[in-house]
Amino acid sequence: MANTKTAIITGASSGIGQATAKELARKGYSVMLAARREDRLVQLKQEIEAMDGTAEIKVTDVTSADEMQALADAAIEKFGRIDVLVNNAGLMPLSFMNKRKIAEWDQMVDVNIKGVLYGISAVLPQMEEQKSGHIINVASVAGHDVTPGSAVYSGTKFAVRAITEGLRQELDPAMDIRATIISPGAVATELSTHITDQDILDMFASGGDMKFLEAVDIARAISYAVEQPAYVDVNEILIRPRQQK
Repeated sequence: MANTKTAIITGASSGIGQATAKELARKGYSVMLAARREDRLVQLKQEIEAMDGTAEIKVTDVTSADEMQALADAAIEKFGRIDVLVNNAGLMPLSFMNKRKIAEWDQMVDVNIKGVLYGISAVLPQMEEQKSGHIINVASVAGHDVTPGSAVYSGTKFAVRAITEGLRQELDPAMDIRATIISPGAVATELSTHITDQDILDMFASGGDMKFLEAVDIARAISYAVEQPAYVDVNEILIRPRQQK
């Protein structure tokens, strides 16, 4: 399969990032896989190549602007261009404010907000030079609706939505550069494993038998957004399980 476009995907070692890498590879994209867990990236690269896709890996910490720039530079060196950035890396250690989990708050701000900003900073000059590109920022239903325990996480995801909308308004309409917010609801991923507040875990345990979304459901939404004709700008997709409030 001829690979004519390229995509960088952060948080590619599991969940939505992993599913998106496979989905875009199936559609003919060369994918640059970024995460901290090298063994997972190697395995995913092998799986994509086994289905005749093209993938490269770059161990990356999204909280480092220098590492994010190195990721973009590696994609340009390998593939010559960057057509899509999927800013997917994120953390969700929900907790009640009175637990004062300050280290977890700092982590969420660094990964969920700064990581997105560093990704935009790393790819935007290349996209402006080639006059095309698409930045996909993964937010959350929590960026629309605050619930007990989600105050800080929701704050970071409201920020992602604001940053993406601001970017969209600033993009030169003469260029084919687009920005899209993807806001998933409850998805069966590793995110809930970051939670250390036992009260939140107890709430989750009593949450009923709702069927969660699968990571591939979000990957298909991302694929839909990037596959639209140049004149179509998908600003945001909000996707949640049918049973989710």
